Amino acid sequence: MSKKNKAFVKEITAMEDDFPQWYTDVVLKSELVDYGTVRGTMIIRPYGYALWENIKNDMDRRIKETGHENLYMPMFMTESQLQKEKDHVEGFAPEVAWITHVGEDKLDERLLIRPTSEVVFGEHFAKIIQSHRDLPKLYNQWANVVRWEKTTRPFLRTSEFLWQEGHTAHATAEEAQEETLKMLDVYADFCEEMLAIPMVKGRKTEKEKFSGAVATYTIESLMHDGKALQSGTSHYLGENFAKVFGITFQDKDGKEQYVNQTSWGLSTRIVGGMIMVHSDNRGLVLPPKVAPTQVIVVPIAQHKEGVLDFADGLVKQLGEIARVKIDASDKMPGWKFNEYEMKGVPIRLEVGPKDIEKGQVVLARRDTGEKTFVELAQLEGMITQMLADIHDNLLNKAQQHLAESTTVVTEWSTFKEQVEKGGFIKAMWCGERECEENIKEETTVTSRCMPFEQEHLSDTCVCCGKKAEHMVYWARAY
Repeated sequence: MSKKNKAFVKEITAMEDDFPQWYTDVVLKSELVDYGTVRGTMIIRPYGYALWENIKNDMDRRIKETGHENLYMPMFMTESQLQKEKDHVEGFAPEVAWITHVGEDKLDERLLIRPTSEVVFGEHFAKIIQSHRDLPKLYNQWANVVRWEKTTRPFLRTSEFLWQEGHTAHATAEEAQEETLKMLDVYADFCEEMLAIPMVKGRKTEKEKFSGAVATYTIESLMHDGKALQSGTSHYLGENFAKVFGITFQDKDGKEQYVNQTSWGLSTRIVGGMIMVHSDNRGLVLPPKVAPTQVIVVPIAQHKEGVLDFADGLVKQLGEIARVKIDASDKMPGWKFNEYEMKGVPIRLEVGPKDIEKGQVVLARRDTGEKTFVELAQLEGMITQMLADIHDNLLNKAQQHLAESTTVVTEWSTFKEQVEKGGFIKAMWCGERECEENIKEETTVTSRCMPFEQEHLSDTCVCCGKKAEHMVYWARAY
């Protein structure tokens, strides 16, 4: 490798030396994002937005296949609207961005930019729902929200981010609870099938649940550095918002009832999670199913007659089975190799005069670096199989990391030691909020979830020694 190419790679800090800086280097150098002028905002560049579009398009398909319709709600609401649900406003008040003036004129009532949309959906549902025949309402919107974060990092935590938020209304609690868990499964399946990220599913504690919800369910993933990431949440709201906003309907017997609601969301934060699960010291490693470019064609000795024409023909041929691009720029091949490794393109296809003579090309995998000579007659089948193999390899590696980084702990002294090693800790808990807060204060870990598949690890709480009620996943988190 030339000195120039080595310098290109050195622009990324080694994750072993400084993981947060490694992450920042990767998202900036791979041209996913740039910093916005306003603190905590990000410019999602074309490559990053193409990645988000692939995520969005597949998730949108899954949402619609479960019977939901898309709509769009206003991004502004009034202060009096937000104040209607006490628990909800207390949960979001520190992060709310207020609008006090229009031009030189002070508003009679402050407006806010939505941190989430339960309030506006609640008011809308109250207008359009009268009878049991109007139910269920199964809605979703793709939108931006604003939460004025104190500490920000591109994708993971920004003052403005993109997401989808589902909001549904049902005739019974059973239907709403079924919806809540169904959408959590949709999220978990999407993350595994499209992003090659295994998830831990469970219920949040009362302390960690969504403000205004009866129950919050979560999918949690584990990053390279042993920290957890809340990757998607689904909330059972019960009748809480219905009572505040007067969302009632006449049931089949003519009696007035409150609806039961849910809300659920997955955001651009999942892009950050995908990066921190799969990528390495050479840059991005993208799961093939969402990679903006799945195959990059790099012509070798492209100045020689016939090479570019042959490479263009391959692009057209493979365009039927994959997202393919060609780099016919004047950069040296070695520079191109490094650039597309940095950008995480799953497969690099190299073809030069000697390859054309032999009726072959060279395929290089981003995940393993392995190079394979492939005959042209076998190329389409090999590309299809290799993309599938890369996804499976990424998922298997992530599953292995999750398993190896999850530890069962029954003693408090061991718990505190394990915290410093990172990863998930499975330990019993008494169920008391004060104890949970003590654990966080002493160790800086938080409860990630009470998994659906409960295990009896011991009879007593790992912290206070009282009778254990739940097995909990604990971890430091982003």
